[in-house]
Amino acid sequence: MKTFQLAAEPRTDLGKKATKALRAEGKIPVVLNGGEVIELPYKGTLKAGEKIIEIGNGKGLITTDLTVTNDAVRKLIYTPDIFAIELDINGEKRMAVLKDIQFQPVKDTILHIDLLEVNEKKPVVIEVPVKLDGHAEGVKAGGKLSLSMKKLKVKAIYTDIPERLVINVDNLGLGKTMSVGDLHYEGLELVNAKNAVVCAVQLTRAARGAAAAAAAK
Repeated sequence: MKTFQLAAEPRTDLGKKATKALRAEGKIPVVLNGGEVIELPYKGTLKAGEKIIEIGNGKGLITTDLTVTNDAVRKLIYTPDIFAIELDINGEKRMAVLKDIQFQPVKDTILHIDLLEVNEKKPVVIEVPVKLDGHAEGVKAGGKLSLSMKKLKVKAIYTDIPERLVINVDNLGLGKTMSVGDLHYEGLELVNAKNAVVCAVQLTRAARGAAAAAAAK
C-alpha cells in the first residue's frame, strides 16, 4: 500500500458543544483504535487525548481521541485507493489504516473518522479493490464480463497488503464464474465467503442465439 501522511492533534474536550465547535472550524473528530491492551486498574500515565475502554477480563484498551482538518483528509477519503496512514501526533509517529467514516446524511460532510492502529506483528482486515486483467475466453465467444465484488476483505500484516488484487480472467469461459475460493494470493487470507462470486462471463442474447444456431446444425 501507499503511505499517506496525516497530521493530527490530541483532542481532550469530548463534549457535544466542543464537537460542534470543532466541526465549525473545518475539523473532524477522529478516534484511533487498536492501541495498547493494559491490565486494570491502570497505574500508568495517559498521554493527551488518550482514554481507557474496558474490554472485560480485567483488561482495558487505550484509544486516542484526535482531530484532523477536512483539507488534510480529502485525498485520503475521496479516492478508490487504500493507504497505510502515517500519523504525526505532535511529532509522534504512529501507523494506522482507515476503519470507518461517518457522513452527514443530507450534506454528505464527514462527521467522524475511525482509524485502526497497525504494526508489523498483528494482522488486520482491510477491504482491497479488485482489478480484472486479461481477455476472457467467454467474452471472445460473445459473452459479457461482469464484476460482482469491487473489493475483497483481506487479512494480513499491513505491509503485505497490495493496493489492488489483480485477477486474471483469460481462462474464464462463457457462462462461467470465479468465486472467492478460486483465488489465492501468497501471504494473504481472503475472509469473504468462499462461494461468493467475484466475477463472471454472462451469456448475452447474441451469444445465446449463436449457441442455439450451432446446436441446430
